[in-house]
Amino acid sequence: MTEPKRLALFDLDHTLLPLDSDYQWADYLARTGRAGNPEEARRRNEDLMERYNAGDLTAEQAAEFMLGLLARANTHDLAHWHEQFMHEVIRPHIRPVALELVNQHLQQGDLCAIVTATNQFVTEPIARAFGIPHLIATVPEYAQGRYTGRIAGVPSFKEGKVVRVNNWLQQQGLDLSGFETSYFYSDSPNDLPLLEVVTHPIATNPSPALKEIAQTRGWRILDIFKDMQDAKS
Repeated sequence: MTEPKRLALFDLDHTLLPLDSDYQWADYLARTGRAGNPEEARRRNEDLMERYNAGDLTAEQAAEFMLGLLARANTHDLAHWHEQFMHEVIRPHIRPVALELVNQHLQQGDLCAIVTATNQFVTEPIARAFGIPHLIATVPEYAQGRYTGRIAGVPSFKEGKVVRVNNWLQQQGLDLSGFETSYFYSDSPNDLPLLEVVTHPIATNPSPALKEIAQTRGWRILDIFKDMQDAKS
């Protein structure tokens, strides 16, 4: 089998999706009465989002709440809830232009993966919906038939994304430096460690902070939901 010459990595939240799947999952559980006290759950969810956007959040702090939600229920109920979540929240926001961007890379034979800090339970069905064959996400610990509320291994967050991508490639006998071209699409300055090690960092729907960095460094800036739509009109 010929080794792929190009690598395409995609952040998920606010990059391929115009929302944050982690935040929306917690909000969905809260408003459906599945996250304990709804007001408290929403307060903590808002606080975590504000701290993430400010770059003042660790993976462990996020996991305490987000993965704690998984530990509240059995896997059968979680799977049923997630099917509803995909139907009500995620699929209506998977836009054709995002699918088109992904398909451009898939059709060129690029090795494609979503690389997201959001946990694997929430994002596996979303990756399948995009047709992306590989997912690098924060892994929730699972023991004796239930999620424990803790992280297993290295979280896919900030510098951890670089570690996880390198480990994933090594398992396939590949190396990041072996690709002629490597892309990473992201909206957040939290992803600077991975943006800085690919050949083509692309600030996608960037936050003001990342947009400023991208302009300074001469990186491509893409508003996936505007630029690609304009190009078709």
